[in-house]
Amino acid sequence: MTKLQTTLKIQTSPHIAASSSVDSIMFNVVLALLPVCVFAVYAFGFAALLVLITAVVSCVVTEHLLCRNSGRETTVGDWSVVITGMLYGLVCPPSLPLWMVAFGGVVAVGVGKFLFGGLGCNPFNPALVGRAVLQAAFPAAMTTWPETSSKSFAWLPSSTLTPPLAKPQYDGISAATPLADWKFNHDTTGNIDLFLGSVTGSIGETSSLLILLGGVYLIARGMMSWRIPVAILATVAICSTVLHAMDSDRFAGPIFMLFSGGLMLGAVFMATDMVASPITHSGCVVYGVLIGLLVVVIRIWGGMPEGVMYAILIGNAASPQIDHWIQPRVYGTTRGATS
Repeated sequence: MTKLQTTLKIQTSPHIAASSSVDSIMFNVVLALLPVCVFAVYAFGFAALLVLITAVVSCVVTEHLLCRNSGRETTVGDWSVVITGMLYGLVCPPSLPLWMVAFGGVVAVGVGKFLFGGLGCNPFNPALVGRAVLQAAFPAAMTTWPETSSKSFAWLPSSTLTPPLAKPQYDGISAATPLADWKFNHDTTGNIDLFLGSVTGSIGETSSLLILLGGVYLIARGMMSWRIPVAILATVAICSTVLHAMDSDRFAGPIFMLFSGGLMLGAVFMATDMVASPITHSGCVVYGVLIGLLVVVIRIWGGMPEGVMYAILIGNAASPQIDHWIQPRVYGTTRGATS
C-alpha cells in the first residue's frame, strides 16, 4: 500500500473552495463599475465627477473614522466601502448639492452598514439606504434632473456648490426622466438612446450596455450570481410584455421597461449584494422575481415613476425569510427530511 502524498485534514465548515478573497472580489467589482462611472462623467460633465468623488470620499472617511472610534482595525482597504461610494454616487442626480451627497454618504455607511456590524452584517444595500434617506429628506433636490449637454465640461450647475442647509438654485430648465415622461405624459424615449445612455436621470442611468458588460465580466469571473439579475430582468420583461399586449396605450413595452431608469444598475450591481441576498440558487430566483414584480407594480400603479430602490430594499428585507423557506438539502438525506 502506497502512502498518501498529502495530509488529509478533517474539519468543520466553512471550507475555502476558491482562492478569491474579499479584497479580490471587491476590487473586481470596482473595475466593472469604472466604465459606467467614466461614461456617466462623459454624459453629465464635471458635476457628475464631483458627485462621484464626494460620494466615495464621504463613505471612505466615515468608515475609517467609525472603525477607529470603535477600536477596530480600519476596513477601507478591502474596497467594499469604495463600491458603496461608487454605487451611491451613481444613484444620485448630477446636480445634487455636494453637502447633501456627503450627508447621504455618512448615512449610507454609518446607518446602512456600520450600525449593523460592518462588512458581512448589513441586511440592506448601504448605497440604497443612503439614497432612501436623501429621497425622504430632500425630495425636490432628488427629483431635479439637468439636461445632458455638450457644454457640461464648460460650466458647473449653481446647485452643486450650494452651502449646507441652503436652498439649491437651479440654472437652466430641468428635464424629465424617460420614466417620468412616460408615466405622466405618456411619451416614450427611443430604445437606442435608452440602451446607450444618452438620456437624463441619475448619474448611473446611463449606458445599459456598459452595465451589462460589467455584469458579464463578474459572472465570468464567478464573482456574481447570474440568477438574480436574470430573474429580475426576465420578470420585468414578461410582465411588461403581457401588460403591453393587453393595452399598448397604457402600458409601456418590455424594451422601454428594461432599459429605462435604474433597473439595469440595480439588477446587476445592487440586488446582487452578497450579504443582503439569499444564499441558495432557488432563493436567488425567488428573490429576483419578487424584486422584478415590485418594480413593475411601483412603476405602473405607484405614485412615483421609479421603483427599483424600494423594490430592492424590500427584497433585502425578505431575503432572510426566503433563506428560511428555501434551504439546501443536507448531504446524505432525502429532500424533505428533517434530520
